[in-house]
Amino acid sequence: MVVAVDVVGLTKRYGDLVALQSMSCKIEQGEIFGLIGPNGAGKTTALRIIGTLITPTEGTALVFGEDVVKSAAKVRGMISYLPEEAGPYRNLSGWEYLRFMASFYSQKRGEVEQLSEEGGRISGLEERLKDRVKGYSKGMSRRLLLARALMVKPRLAVLDEPTAGLDVVHAVHIRRTIREYAEKLGTTILLSSHNMLEVEFLCDRVALMERGIILGLGTPQQLKDKYGAKNLEEAFMEAVKSV
Repeated sequence: MVVAVDVVGLTKRYGDLVALQSMSCKIEQGEIFGLIGPNGAGKTTALRIIGTLITPTEGTALVFGEDVVKSAAKVRGMISYLPEEAGPYRNLSGWEYLRFMASFYSQKRGEVEQLSEEGGRISGLEERLKDRVKGYSKGMSRRLLLARALMVKPRLAVLDEPTAGLDVVHAVHIRRTIREYAEKLGTTILLSSHNMLEVEFLCDRVALMERGIILGLGTPQQLKDKYGAKNLEEAFMEAVKSV
């Protein structure tokens, strides 16, 4: 077993506010691991620490053995991070955006085109890639952003609420794409979501989070069995009661 992410005692405080409290978990290579819980549960804070965007107050996080604080540059070279609030450049076409982002990973024209072509395939937007992004729906923009995150074939993809606010067509496309990359390429996926029913069908393992604390961790079936629940929403509610 190759450990992709190893988190031990991760804590983040903002003054008197504890956004994340003593979080510990391991994520295996090729696994789709979900942090699920309501807004304010600490999911995004955890992702930002693992994505090297902020530093923890206490604890450690390793990505393929590299410390996210001490070796932040090495970690950034292995991961791709998609924030919930991200947006592509509106005045570029889809193709122009993909080529622009690919140019940060390679200066060779041939490689930039290869990355862009892969991004176009991932997006599934076909002819709409010729159009300016400002004419895209939210779902189309999110598919383009996911394509940007995955086209570089990261060892770890960190995705914050990848399907939030999307209709069923775009959400299904994104879920299928995430599963494809995990299964065929061995990309490790760490994602957050407040949609527990969606995560139940997508993730190999999940961590139930509330108020910065992991309440339960395991496969969806293990958590349902533990709390005698029919689905993860019920399991989460039972986990909250048991605290």
